[in-house]
Parts: sequence; structure tokens; C-alpha cells
Amino acid sequence: MNNLHKKRNTTYLLLPLIAVLCIGWAGSWDELKSTAGTVTSVKAAFRQEKHLKILARPLISEGVFYYQAPRSLRWEYTHPVQSILLMHDGSVKRYVQTASGMEMERSAGLDAMQVVLDEITRWLQGRFDESEMFAAQLEDAGRIVLTPKEEGFKAIIQRIEIHLAEEPGMIRDVFIFESPEAYTHMLFSDTALNAPIDASIFRAVP
Repeated sequence: MNNLHKKRNTTYLLLPLIAVLCIGWAGSWDELKSTAGTVTSVKAAFRQEKHLKILARPLISEGVFYYQAPRSLRWEYTHPVQSILLMHDGSVKRYVQTASGMEMERSAGLDAMQVVLDEITRWLQGRFDESEMFAAQLEDAGRIVLTPKEEGFKAIIQRIEIHLAEEPGMIRDVFIFESPEAYTHMLFSDTALNAPIDASIFRAVP
């Protein structure tokens, strides 16, 4: 897998976290950074819809994730196939469902997660305008548009649109446009901000 595809896959894995932490309707980058700086933890459910022109219905995945500042994450797909991404103290692990239970994945793709972690950290702090991978625009009606800076990356992801909700602490949805015929739509629910989360959530897989 080449570096661009690794970046693409890692970006997909962390988008729900990025989106929920881009909290609060903001009229400027400074306002967005200020609001993002108040978040210490997040718990939310997500629904991921993969739309393809060749499919009559989208492919649906669902799950839940947890975040604890500054760099702890649990992102768990619960349906249709279970998988768990854990990130804690700079260490990244991924577990996938097999016939014998949950097993840790050992692949080069995990290296890509570490590579883009610094990028994701900027986003979590609302520092989109400092991104190395994406050019960012904050548009009217609380919409953030991210466009890849690398020409090769544009062939994989054309743009990402994050729609902020009017209520501070919430977002409406996120669209990832891969091509005119393919996009991913992510929707969020049951979001809880700044609630205590036990550290074992980011280290253990039941």
C-alpha cells in the first residue's frame, strides 16, 4: 500500500473524532480554536454511509468512540463487522473480529496512523489553517471545507466537508467526496462532552 492510500485510510479512521471535536458554530479560525480548546473528552455514536453510484443502497457501518485529551482514542465499529482502534500514550493498535475472537492486526497500515497523528492533533485543536495535508476554508453557515494539497492525494479524496451545528458542542454531519460517483456520509448522535472516561477504555479490548 503506497503512502497516499495509507493517509487516505488513516484519515477515514479518525474522521468521526475530528468532526465531533470541531465543535461549536464559529465565524473565524480563532473562535474555532478557542472552542476546541475547552474539550477534554468525547463519547459519541456514529453511523457511516458509503454511497456508490453502482449501489442501489449505501453500505452502512455503525459504532461508538471515545476520546480523552490529549491523545487517547477508542474507535469501535460494532456493525456489521466489529473492529477496534486504540490509541494511547502514542501507541496505536487495531483489533479485528476473527473466527477465534478479536485479534490484534499487525500491518504496515498502523505506521500510517502514527504518521498522520500530528496532523490530527492540529485538527483536534481547531488549527485547520495550519494543516500540512489540507487547505482549509471556513465558509458561511458553519461549513469547513478541506482540500488536499498534494495532487496525488486529490485523486483519492477530492474534498471533505464538515458541517457544524448551531448548538455549541455539536456537529451536523461530515461528507468525504472521493469522486463524482462515490462519497461517504458520517452522522453523529448521543454526543457527550467532557465526561469522565476510565483509562482502561483506551487500553483493553473485552
